[in-house]
Amino acid sequence: MHVSHLTLHDFRSYADVEVPLEAGVTAFVGRNGQGKTNLVEAVDYLSRLASHRVATDAPLIRAGADQALVRAAVVRDGRTAVLEVELNPGRANRARVNRSPLPRARDLVGLVRTVVFSPEDLALVKGDPSERRRFLDDLLVLRTPRLAGVRADYDRVLKQRNTLLKTAGHARRGSSSQDAALATLDVWDDHLVRVGSELLHHRLRLVEDLAPYLGKAYEAVARGASRDDARMEYAASTPLAAGDGDADQPAPAAGVPDTGVPDTGVLAEALLAELGRRRGDELDRGVTLVGPHRDDLRLTLGGSTGQRLPVKGYASHGESWSFALALRLAAYDLLRADGDDPILILDDVFAELDADRRAQLAALVAGAEQVLVTAAVEADVPEQLAGVTYAVAGGEVTRVGGATSDG
Repeated sequence: MHVSHLTLHDFRSYADVEVPLEAGVTAFVGRNGQGKTNLVEAVDYLSRLASHRVATDAPLIRAGADQALVRAAVVRDGRTAVLEVELNPGRANRARVNRSPLPRARDLVGLVRTVVFSPEDLALVKGDPSERRRFLDDLLVLRTPRLAGVRADYDRVLKQRNTLLKTAGHARRGSSSQDAALATLDVWDDHLVRVGSELLHHRLRLVEDLAPYLGKAYEAVARGASRDDARMEYAASTPLAAGDGDADQPAPAAGVPDTGVPDTGVLAEALLAELGRRRGDELDRGVTLVGPHRDDLRLTLGGSTGQRLPVKGYASHGESWSFALALRLAAYDLLRADGDDPILILDDVFAELDADRRAQLAALVAGAEQVLVTAAVEADVPEQLAGVTYAVAGGEVTRVGGATSDG
């Protein structure tokens, strides 16, 4: 899979730009602030309908414009499809394939797959649990696009339930308004359990599938590491099996297996039981305390004494970078194992790495069908990734040794 042509209209800093691309390596080189990352961000946006840099679409619209357009010709198995998305802040985005409108913009997700390496990846290791949850959910949706709907439904239910908890918590105890709110809350509990158990089930399966690739990737990028050094475990906030959840949680419900991934029915029972147990706390705080939105991905490294230590707080800067790179490489390898060669985006990542890690990462990804690289100077791009180079400056994207793209 690769992008053969990229068109942007009022996206980020570009009023209009057309960039022909090829399989293999393409590097966009330019000083900071010139727009090189905007180009690869647009490709990634088509993949996930989200940016790896900002949380909302508004910053993606060029100043003074009402909407933006991203269009790409994508070649897969010798056939070309034109994918495009129209970004409309405050209104629903619209998507098309070969000029035909899709019922929902999210139906575009997964038609092109990307894996992005960027300086922000360090947050996967050192940041809040929300960073790791987003990593899992983005990968989930790329593997199984229909889960974009499950994810959206869960966010909607969570928002509604939080609003209801605030209303019930502020109402006078025993009043008719509180009784009505609590009755409605039971309905939203059922919604949360139904959608949350499906999201949780697929996250657990993903971690089980991804874990072997993580050890292999960490061994490849960390000097002197073995395949058993890096591990990941899903840390559920709801007790699912012995040892899961918080230390003061009650024993898990009967029938929950100690190993493997519980089915959605078992997970639903566990979530419902925990909602009942935490009802008072939730009413006091006016927020949902139970569900996948409270979970984390536990990342550990093997210590010299055989003890496993959390990467966050214990790993050195170099170890943290190696772990973050290993997570991205593991995602890439898993997607490849599914049968697709995703587009690799290396966004200004080499400037953050020492010479050894640069060479190791370049060697690992050089065989990808398409690699898009951004760098401040051409010397930052390793020799193993020699390919087509575009100079990006002043709103123009110029192929080195070739013609200028419209900008």
